Amino acid sequence: MKALILSGGKGTRLRPLTYTGAKQLVPVANKPILWYGIEEMVAAGVTDIGIIISPETGAEVQSKTGDGKLFGANITYILQDQPAGLAHAVTVARPFLQDSPFVMYLGDNLIQQGDLSNFLEKFIQQQPDALILLREVVNPTAFGVAKVDDMGRVLQLIEKPKVPPSNLALVGVYFFSPVIHDAISRIQPSQRGELEITDAIQCLIDEQKQVLACNLYGWWLDTGKKDDLLEANRLILDTYLKTSNLGEIDAKSQIIGRVQIGTNSQIINCTIRGPVIIGNDCYLENCFIGPYSSIANNATLIDTDLEHSVILEGAKIAGIDQRIIDSVIGQRAQLTIAPRRPKALRFLIGDDCQIELI
Repeated sequence: MKALILSGGKGTRLRPLTYTGAKQLVPVANKPILWYGIEEMVAAGVTDIGIIISPETGAEVQSKTGDGKLFGANITYILQDQPAGLAHAVTVARPFLQDSPFVMYLGDNLIQQGDLSNFLEKFIQQQPDALILLREVVNPTAFGVAKVDDMGRVLQLIEKPKVPPSNLALVGVYFFSPVIHDAISRIQPSQRGELEITDAIQCLIDEQKQVLACNLYGWWLDTGKKDDLLEANRLILDTYLKTSNLGEIDAKSQIIGRVQIGTNSQIINCTIRGPVIIGNDCYLENCFIGPYSSIANNATLIDTDLEHSVILEGAKIAGIDQRIIDSVIGQRAQLTIAPRRPKALRFLIGDDCQIELI
């Protein structure tokens, strides 16, 4: 069994952050989104992993993620020279996949930890030609939607239907036998010029192959937009964060609830109300850090109120008397605001920006 994780694309929905980096490396709870998928694969027992990368961000993904030793895996990087669809990515990965069954996982998706193992076990036991994960959604017209019979067999896949046959949307996790390669070889590019994996699966259905579906009941998030990224951060912190302190906290500071503070970080005259994670080598002075905030390594926050936000590595925020909420601040960004009026501020700020509001 092998795994194929897709980590290409241009991340247009997360700009300006993704002008300078891969969307799959944007951190959730101080860990790149991509790494959660890798850890899920390893936890399920799949350690031979191929990662699809793009020319624009592939070097960064490869440099940061490495050869897999960090995760107990063996990682092979596979270049997809153009964003020509998920089925095209499978074709490009054929030399790596060969004739092995495999699980395909979209690298900017997050599913509840531990769920993948259960679905993999069902795929191995029942040995269908394909197994897809579905999730009930309130807006099925925005997704690929499946029509499923009472036995869990997929009868039809429809991409963003005007009249959905169900409210079951495709989650970005698929299990395939090698027969999927033949199906891909017989499909044509869609109207948007891509080889769609949904078309390949529909080809299997039309040929009376066994395509099964499982419903995902745990949480599932596509982190392609700012609010989705913040929601993923909230869920990870709420579910998995454990209290620890490897930094220095002065006597004037208050730490309330589950808070994790990294090595060599200094906390001076601050109130921190968890769940909150603070990375290594951070400096916080005269700050209130509210729930569901993640502060990455080497960040500096002075005279700042922050809540429900993600601060990336090396960012510096100072002189804020308005509370920053629902925000994502990019790597090495500098944000300074002169006092004006009590009002909450919301930001999506890219890497290396310098902003001063007077």
